[in-house]
This record gives sequence, C-alpha cells and structure tokens, in this order.
Amino acid sequence: MTLTDIETPAALIDERRMAANIARLQKRMTELGVRLRPHVKTSKCIEVARRQRAAGAAGITVSTLKEAEQFFAAGFADILYAVCISPDKLDRALALCRQGCALTLLVDSVAAAHAVVAKGHPFEVMIEIDSDGHRSGVLPEDAVLIEIGKVLHDGGAKLKGVLTHAGSSYDLNTPEALQKLAEQERRLSVRAAERLQASGLPCPEVSVGSTPTALSAQSLDGVTEVRAGVYVFFDLVMANIGVCTPENVALSVLTTVIGHQPEKGWVIVDAGWMAMSRDRGTQRQKIDYGYGIVCDAAGRAIEGLLVTAANQEHGIISRSDGKADLSLVERFPIGAKLRVLPNHACATGAQYPDYHLVTSEDATLVWPRFHGW
Repeated sequence: MTLTDIETPAALIDERRMAANIARLQKRMTELGVRLRPHVKTSKCIEVARRQRAAGAAGITVSTLKEAEQFFAAGFADILYAVCISPDKLDRALALCRQGCALTLLVDSVAAAHAVVAKGHPFEVMIEIDSDGHRSGVLPEDAVLIEIGKVLHDGGAKLKGVLTHAGSSYDLNTPEALQKLAEQERRLSVRAAERLQASGLPCPEVSVGSTPTALSAQSLDGVTEVRAGVYVFFDLVMANIGVCTPENVALSVLTTVIGHQPEKGWVIVDAGWMAMSRDRGTQRQKIDYGYGIVCDAAGRAIEGLLVTAANQEHGIISRSDGKADLSLVERFPIGAKLRVLPNHACATGAQYPDYHLVTSEDATLVWPRFHGW
C-alpha cells in the first residue's frame, strides 16, 4: 500500500523519524547509567513497543489495565501501571499477576495501601512522590510517606520503591529551566527513597520521568529507571518546549483536500478535530500552531500554513499570519494529499484504530493500536 491508496484521514508514522527518536533517548539513558522504561500510552501499539525494546528498553509503563493486558498477551511481562490503583481494579491486577505478569502497582495514600494488602497477594508496589506540585503523589518529607510504606511492607506487599513524574516540565521552554526541574525531580525522589530506607523499609527502585526532563537531566545519581512516552513520536508541544523540532515529529495525519473558500484563502480538508483531537496545547505556548503544521504528502512542512480552525470533520488550512492567500486554491486542488503534524501525539493517536508506517520507499504497513481502559 502507498500513500495514494490510503483512505483519509489516517495516522501515519514516519519510520525514519521514529527510529531516530528511539535511538536518541535510549543512547542518553545508557550514557546516564539508567534503565529506560518507555510509557506505551503514547502509541498503544505493540509494534512500536517492540522497536523500543529492540533498541534496549527494559520493561514498559502503562496508564490503563487494558494496556497491561494487551501488552502482556504480546509478550511484555515487566509492566509498571503508573496510575494510582483504585480498589475496584485490584481483581484485574491480581488476574494478571496470577498469569505470570510482573506487574507493579502505584499508590499515594494510606487508604489505597490498605486496599492493596487486603487482597492478600504480595503485589509489587511503588509509592508516588510529588516532586513539583503538578498532580498526584506524596511530598518526600511528609510523614505519610513512611506510614504508607509500613502499611505495604507490614501487610505483605513488596515495597518496590518510589516513582515521580515532573509533569510541570510541559510548562517550561528553556534548557536551563528544564535542567533545573530534572535535577529537582531526581533530588526529591532520591530523598524520599532515603527516608524510607532510614525507617527500615526497602526501597530498591527510584523511577522518574517525563520526556522533557529525560532529555534534559545532567545527572541521574540515585535513580534506577526513567519513564518517558511521547519521545517516540514527539509533537508540537514538545517542539515549543525545546526538546525537539517539528522535523523530528514522527506522527502525522494524512488528509485530503475536499474544498476551498477562495476569497478567504482557505483550503478545506477532511481532517477536523475528530482527526486531530481537540488538544490545543500550543495555544498557551510561545508559538500557537492551531490544530497543526501543514506538510506536503512527503512530510515536508509548508512554510506559513497551519490548520487554523476545525469542525468535527472539516479542517481549515490558511496562512498563520491571517492573510488571505488566493494562490492556495491552485496549489492544493481537490483531491490533493497533505499531512498535518499534531499538537499532542497521544491525543491524536487516540483517534485512530491503527497507524500506517511509512517506510523510506513510501510503502506503508498497517500497525494496529487499541483503545479503552
């Protein structure tokens, strides 16, 4: 199958760009002396995760139990479920463990810890640490950290370590700020591990990670593994943060020109917000890319053109400076194929049941992805 055979809209993966992205982060983690545990929530695709594993990744991170089930069935046995477990999901987690999955759970409260040990199974569990006030987790100096650790350890669970996610890195855009946050993420998670150990509790693992901090950390002393997800594809939010360029973005949406508004300088395509997602993450960043950068069919960015507006099934391509370019009608006739680079790879990928892997010869393979929880 070639690009001209694909019905649009469709999600494309540029094989060359993806391979370079995988190699880049794997090399960096190897140099810093830590394991890379990719977060597969970005792709939700077995074949993508196999490429990451082949490059040297150890284990995977998931955000849903469905991901854990699907990847375990495909031969990925070392799985970290990096969302605090709710009691109603413990039976599904237990079923995976009994099938031989090395599943690690996450908690950040005494109540959740009690629910885990009440199952009577020696679950492997990590405690989530809040290292930047972004979302979930226990402060590293909080007394509840030790209380949670004791509930798990004394109740028969295996206290595997601590985990943190510096999600506030998405708000930054300079190397200096990113390096400072990466060091804060490292320092506070290591401090939490030291407090647990000083209280006589085991804490063999220290897991940190986000794509921006993984690519910015200068030292990972005391850290055992790094988790990152969006690096495999990158996106325009990551480009604004400064850890990649639009030319590194491996995921795009193939779309077809279906109409024009000549007097407005608009080109209408069949990729609306259902194809691109509603994510407008670049709107609050230094460059607002609308719903995405417009590229030609080969994936080369067309200067000055964005998907500036979107309805459910219609995308509007126009100049980013707001000027009406009357030449667009002739440049992009009905039926022409274009690609659009997304704001948020995870959200855009989630709109599709599969990806088309574009090889260097422009042939494509279909790789399934999955949905749900």
